[in-house]
Amino acid sequence: MTGICTGRVAAVTGAGRGLGRAHALALAAEGAQVVVNDLGVAADGAGSSAGPAQRVADEICALGGRAVAHTGDITTTDGAASLVTTALDAFGRLDALVNNAGFLRDRMLVNLDEDDWNAVLRVHLTGHFLPLKHAAAHWRAEAKAGRTPTARIVNTSSGAGLLGSVGQGNYSAAKAGIVGLTLVAAAELGRYGIQVNALAPAARTRMTEHTFAETMAAPAAGDFDAMAPENVSPLVVWLSSADCDGVTGRIFEAEGGRITVMEGWRPGPTADKGARRTPAEAGETARALLAAAERPQPVYGAR
Repeated sequence: MTGICTGRVAAVTGAGRGLGRAHALALAAEGAQVVVNDLGVAADGAGSSAGPAQRVADEICALGGRAVAHTGDITTTDGAASLVTTALDAFGRLDALVNNAGFLRDRMLVNLDEDDWNAVLRVHLTGHFLPLKHAAAHWRAEAKAGRTPTARIVNTSSGAGLLGSVGQGNYSAAKAGIVGLTLVAAAELGRYGIQVNALAPAARTRMTEHTFAETMAAPAAGDFDAMAPENVSPLVVWLSSADCDGVTGRIFEAEGGRITVMEGWRPGPTADKGARRTPAEAGETARALLAAAERPQPVYGAR
């Protein structure tokens, strides 16, 4: 297979189903050799199975590509380190990391217990940090040895992380954290030839097909399926390739045929008195500034 990722090796977490599977197949179709990571858990993170990762790896190989399955737990140091080792052992190199693994445990905040909070932050936020850390350590060593890589990390945030989502406080917090992690990683790792970006995808997956059932419904036969996960993957492939040189520290939204560059937090209206205000003065100033500011977009599901 030839394409914009020919000769490159990519590791994709959570690649047994949904978006991750679509990304792995799209990378392979563009010539990448792929490490297909998936722990094979249920939609809420329970259980495990080697089946999903192996099926996707077999699918890639059946189409003429090269892939290996990895079923390590990337929320642990050993599991994340073995993801990098698997790529090196199987293909001799690693060029791109796509962090995608995750699950949901939705609750309103007053009903959200500590275990469900910690589990979602662990798989999304720690599950991004640890693979990123171990891949970056490998690429830094390569750079210090005079072999500066053309390395790419693609993280997965969410509209919930950018705007919030009612009933998903744990998920929204984790996905917002991934944005912050992306910005810091891009700033720290650029000197080693590593570019780091993130996207907030909207697509039909196990995590969305029930939570947003109406939005995610399949279209009539013959109509464009805007919620197909395969629509998101072309941007992931490009961000994993050498072709995106110079693009780092960026957050994208991707849905159907639409790609949006998110502009994030920027200073808005401001006022400086040059001296301390009283609480009443602070409130008066804040209200005046709010009146001049753009209204925020509504939180998903807010009423």
